[in-house]
Amino acid sequence: MANNMDPRLAAFRAQAAGQADAGFDAGLRKYMLGIYNYMASGVLLTGIVALLVYSTPALFAVFFNEIGRPTLMGWAAMLSPLAIILAMNFGLQRMQESTLKALFWGFAALMGVSMSTIFARYTGASIAQTFFVTAASFGALSLYGYTTKKDLSAWGRFLFMGVIGILIAMIANIFIQSSALQLAVNIVGVLVFAGLTAYDTQRLREMYYQVAGSSFAGKAAVMGALTLYLNFINLFQFLLSFMGNRD
Repeated sequence: MANNMDPRLAAFRAQAAGQADAGFDAGLRKYMLGIYNYMASGVLLTGIVALLVYSTPALFAVFFNEIGRPTLMGWAAMLSPLAIILAMNFGLQRMQESTLKALFWGFAALMGVSMSTIFARYTGASIAQTFFVTAASFGALSLYGYTTKKDLSAWGRFLFMGVIGILIAMIANIFIQSSALQLAVNIVGVLVFAGLTAYDTQRLREMYYQVAGSSFAGKAAVMGALTLYLNFINLFQFLLSFMGNRD
């Protein structure tokens, strides 16, 4: 009979457990790196499309008139991302991973069309400065969410309510046109999407333990990238309202 108290066996088990943990950590790092790569590529595509549309007068005129108001095609480009998000979420189980990726790239490109107007409103230097501040802030917040031992799950409901409140206030301000309300929305927007960056990073890390080794892992990475992309873009836009110099 084997001796379960044999110290050599105990050492072997500890070594095997350590190797398993190392393999699991390597898988987690690969999974998170895939999410960040998709997200960063999406942001890059959005920026390229935005600059291309703005710098090509004939193309810009397809989507916006001379005072920057959207044309019929502009409204279609601005509303299509919402339709894509709904399609990705409701069709997640049925879609192939390649289809989700194609929709993600299409979403990022259409967002570029919508965001092309920022080059007409703000100076290029202030846009670049705000982008680098956003990238640094996003990186720090995401790193915190990834490494912290604190459970951030309690933030979820509070942050979701914050997003709903921002949307309601933005719609109301279309009719009220209050600069004070707009300032409040911008401040709350920065705080909410900063919190969501940390919260969602931790949530995506924990999700890996559920999808690791399954065929769903690739889909989860794409959806995770979409989530972080939205946090980054919204954080950038709200920061731009403070840091951007009007052109």
